[in-house]
Order: sequence, then C-alpha cells, then structure tokens
Amino acid sequence: MAAVAHKIDQTDFEKDLASDIAEFYDDPYGYSMYAFPWGVKDTPLEEFPDGPDDWQAEQLIRIGEAFKADPLCTLREAIASGHGIGKTAEVAFIILWAMSTRPHLAGVVTANTLPQLTTKTWRELAVWHKRAINSHWFKWSATKFYHVEHSETWFVAAVPNTEHNSEAFAGLHATHVLVIYDEGSGIPDKIYEVSEGAMTTPRAMWFIYGNPTKNTGRFRECFHSDKHRWTTRQIDSRQAKMTNKKEISEWVNTYGEDSDFVRVRVRGVFPRTGDMQFIASDLVDRGMKWECPYEAHFQLPILIGVDVARYGDDKTVIAVRQGRKLLELRKFRELNTMQVATVAADAIREYRPAATFVDGIGVGAGVVDRLRMLNYEIVEVNAGVKPDDEDTYFNKRAEMWDRVRIWLRDGADIPDDAELRQALIGIEYSFDGKELMRMERKQDMKRRGLDSPDEGDAICMTFAEQIGDYTNNWFEPDDQFEPEMAS
Repeated sequence: MAAVAHKIDQTDFEKDLASDIAEFYDDPYGYSMYAFPWGVKDTPLEEFPDGPDDWQAEQLIRIGEAFKADPLCTLREAIASGHGIGKTAEVAFIILWAMSTRPHLAGVVTANTLPQLTTKTWRELAVWHKRAINSHWFKWSATKFYHVEHSETWFVAAVPNTEHNSEAFAGLHATHVLVIYDEGSGIPDKIYEVSEGAMTTPRAMWFIYGNPTKNTGRFRECFHSDKHRWTTRQIDSRQAKMTNKKEISEWVNTYGEDSDFVRVRVRGVFPRTGDMQFIASDLVDRGMKWECPYEAHFQLPILIGVDVARYGDDKTVIAVRQGRKLLELRKFRELNTMQVATVAADAIREYRPAATFVDGIGVGAGVVDRLRMLNYEIVEVNAGVKPDDEDTYFNKRAEMWDRVRIWLRDGADIPDDAELRQALIGIEYSFDGKELMRMERKQDMKRRGLDSPDEGDAICMTFAEQIGDYTNNWFEPDDQFEPEMAS
C-alpha cells in the first residue's frame, strides 16, 4: 500500500508541476524563479536569494510582456555587452523556459567558435538543467537537449556555425521555433541570412548575445540599419553583479575609458576601428604557403630575436629572420636564464647575424647580461619604452607588432606552424584616449583563453631597429616585389 500511495503522490506531483509550469508560457522570469533553488541552503544558489541578475530579469520580463501583448508575436532580441555578465546563464534560462512551456519546440543554438559552443554555452545549459525542478523532463547530450518522450520532435540542437552546414539553420519547421546565437559578432553573415527563414513562423524567437568586437557585419546592424526590427540593449560589465570589478578597473586604467578595448570588453559598445584582431588570418595563411625566392632575401642581413619566457607555461622563442623570410623558430620551455643564454649563443654562432635583439624586461635582463659577458653584441629591447613614431604608437611594442603586420601584408615567408599562427592572429589591439595604438597585454590574452604570443613577440624583436643601409628590413606598401603563392 505504501508503494501505491507513493505512486499516487508522485502522479499528483507531476500533475501539479505540469500545471504550474504551464502558467509560465508568457512569463520566463516567473519560470526562472520557480524552477531553480534560489537562496536554498546547501545548494549552489544558496548565496543568490534574489534570483537572476538585474539585466537578466529585465530581459526575461520584457519577453513575457511581449507574449502577453501578442501570443503569436515574433521576437528578435540582440544584446551587446562587456565580459562576464552572465550571457550563457541567460541562454540556459531561455532554453529551459521555452522547452518547458512550448510543446514540440524546435530550436538551434550556435556560437562564434566550436569551443565557445561546446565548453561554455552548451555546458552552461547542462549546469542549469541539473538545477531545474523539472529536469527529469529532458535529457542533455553533447549535441542535443530533448524531451525524454519526444526526442525527435521536441528539442534544441547545438550546431557549429560553418557555412557548409547552414541548412541546419533553415530546417526549423514547427509551431514553436527558437534560435540563439552566442558571440554573434563572429557568426558568418550567411548563417544570419538562413536563420531569417525561421522568423516567418508566428511565435518564433531569435536571441543574439555577444561582445561587439566588429563594427561591420550583421550583429552590428542589429543595432544600426536593422534596429527597427530588433529589440536591442548594450550592457556595461560594471552594471552586472557577477563581474570582476577589480579587473575591470585595471582595464579602464590601462587602456582608457574610451579605448576600443574598454568599449568592447567593458562597455558593450562597438569599436571605432573595426575588428580588434590585429593581424588578419588570411595574411598569416598566405605567408605559410608562399615560398620566398632565394634571390629576394639572401643579400639582406640576418637578424635574431629572442623572447624570454617569464612564466612556467610560456615559451622562450628564438626567431631568425632574413628580409622577407623567417628562416627558423626555436622554442624552449622551462629554461633558466643561463640555459636561455646558451641556446641563444648557439643560434648566434650558427647564423652570424648582423644583430641579435633580446627582450630585456624582467628575467630577460639576465640573459642580456650573460650573453654580453660571453662577448656577444646584444641589442637589449624594452617593449615599454617610447616608439620611434610617438604620434602613432603607445609604446615600442605596438610599433614592432605593426612592423610585423606590414611585413606580412606585403609578402613574408613563414613556417607552417600552428602555434605561430595562433600567436600572430590571436592578439588584439585598441587605441588609448590620445588615439595611440596599443597592443593587448599578455595577461588579458590569457584571460581570453589564449596562450602568450611568444612566437610573435620573438619575430617582433627582429623589427626593433633598422639595421644597416637596407631600407626594406620591413617593407613599405609601395614595394614592387609581389609575392606569388606556392603551388
């Protein structure tokens, strides 16, 4: 009898649960407050009795008001923001609410990159799914979130956003449709165009979130030429409860309130100068395919650059360059200053360079001193000093990186090396309050999940000064030598 009573109690619970959640069709905020254990002792939300952050609650309430006014309305919402405000949590709230209140919903979620989609956006859904009071209604897999009894017709799928699988965004034919983009600036325009087809369905919902890293593209146009079709909001990270206020303050002090770095990473405002990626990917890819003719570089001086590792997970890199050709990259880990001096001396003896440039900041000073004790002529480089062109660059580091960019733009032969590629294309730039170009700090790259650009910094060392009478140690835009791609 006890087992029967328990079954009856469970059945009653399910009926009450289904009845309660049905009331939230036009109330995603109410669902979020009902479904998750906000403030409940011994739960992950014990310290959050007030529920979602203010901006999250405001969006959820706004969505509910739209459906209260018109149950058949089509929603388009775009949010640009700084870092760390809780965008992926908001995505999870919306997915769980929509899946819980809309029978046989068909949805698709994508992000700017596969790692962003799988390790952040989709993983966050798994975290909040486990916390939901009706979690047993659904199952989560690496690619699909679905109703346990209707897996083929009631689901949201995680789909990478390549143009080759754009049909995945066109095949949403259901009474209820949900489309979510995370980091919308990096999603190709083609995917936006295909998703437009889903918006012809009444009740369809399209949400886009992201840092406004580009001042071109469809995400930006949601806030400009297409603003009449979208409900938009730009959120400053300083307004969100969960952001690291100390770190944000450091960013503002370092880069300036109106720098592109702070505009994008903190204020949620689109940059003035475009994509913050400093060196275009196609320039690097071209350089890895092009073979520089011997006669184009053999008379130019050989230059060596040494970037000395500062931290345990960084690399010491020695770059050997001759004009347009990067002859070699040598990489080392976990070497002390004496060992770095030894491997640098080996390269000097082998190549007999016209100049050897060594990063002299921090532990690099010890390498400089040791090499000079061994009677090698060393040019010590301090990336933080004033540049030659004080009207353009914030410091020497920005000037060297820009010389590397011009070198690649006008034709350079570099090794096909995955770490080198990431080092060159990963770094971002901004402008300070005086419109001087400055490069992203290494620690900020690491906070974005990227490695220190050691290979790029080593190449930069070879552009610290112009050596000899060769005016084309780096190349001006009007240079007549046109690179040809290797077959």
